[in-house]
Amino acid sequence: MQVLFHAAYDLDVAESHIAVDDDDETETTPGGLDAVSRSALADALTTIGDRWTLLVVAALLDGPKRFGDLQEDVQGIAPNVLTQRLRQLERNALVVARPYSERPPRFVYELSSAGRELAGALRLIAGWGARNAEGSSTPRHGVCGTPMEARWWCPTCERIVEDDEDEELHFA
Repeated sequence: MQVLFHAAYDLDVAESHIAVDDDDETETTPGGLDAVSRSALADALTTIGDRWTLLVVAALLDGPKRFGDLQEDVQGIAPNVLTQRLRQLERNALVVARPYSERPPRFVYELSSAGRELAGALRLIAGWGARNAEGSSTPRHGVCGTPMEARWWCPTCERIVEDDEDEELHFA
């Protein structure tokens, strides 16, 4: 599924208690994730959930960059930490390092197709941060200025998945 942004806000905050679905005995949180989805989330966070990795991925969304360019784009990251994160992203097949100089060895870094798939998730996280950070504003539509909202979009059916259908959402 892809995530599209639409004007207007209609956010429901899920309750924090756990419920058990009587039909399939799958543990879920209302409006939240079942056990399988929480496991998938834990796996994703193991791969990309540290302090700097998502910022490096976000910097690479604009296109290939050299190490120095990444250091400028990701303010405050130490060179050794940037090197570590780039190597980790390369091991996880999210970033491809292409050499442009042999002596000394230097590389241009770019996102793989799997790395580019994180763009939607980064937009969602950035939107959440904008809504919840003190003194900041939400992302707005450039044409009319209306606050944007993320919605699930099914590319097969070519339609927005409505809130009342959210029980049918399954995370792979």
